[in-house]
Amino acid sequence: MNVLGLNAAFLPGAAPERLREAAAWQRSRGYPPLVAVPGRVGGAGEEIASLRCGVYRADPSPSPLTAEQVSRLHLPRWAAVIAEAHGTPEWGSALARHLGRVLEGRRDYTLLLAYAGSEAVGALLWQAAGAGGRAHLWGTLDPAVDGALLNGAATLGEFLLASVPSTSPISVVEAEEVSFFLMKGDGNP
Repeated sequence: MNVLGLNAAFLPGAAPERLREAAAWQRSRGYPPLVAVPGRVGGAGEEIASLRCGVYRADPSPSPLTAEQVSRLHLPRWAAVIAEAHGTPEWGSALARHLGRVLEGRRDYTLLLAYAGSEAVGALLWQAAGAGGRAHLWGTLDPAVDGALLNGAATLGEFLLASVPSTSPISVVEAEEVSFFLMKGDGNP
């Protein structure tokens, strides 16, 4: 779902004229009119997904699963896990190439992989943010790994801002919902 959000226009406030402008711009480039807005917008189109964004508090209970920081040399495997977790395994190598360029020299980003035994089953991109961090691009092949992966990220700073699918049992505090939807017609709500 997070990969889906990379192609959305973010429109806080979602005023009708802004929705129409965004729809026209996306259609003129051959893109579907995908929009991300805070909260829910009833009747504006087909909801694709929604996220809860907020502060993640680490779960102190022990887990048989492990999450660890990995070097950029692991970027191809990391990207393959993210892409597969979001149902687009064919995007793995392109995502690795793109992030390899974007993250070059950026020490404020850290890759984490989560394992079940020796198999990588979760991936997360952590970004330093003041005394804490952010985790908005992540995914797992097994929901049981979600907590271990976010717990690993939470150890990297004093706090962790994270986005989780609205259907996830993982909780975040001070949460705000963000909805992704395909606009109908000319973008009218």
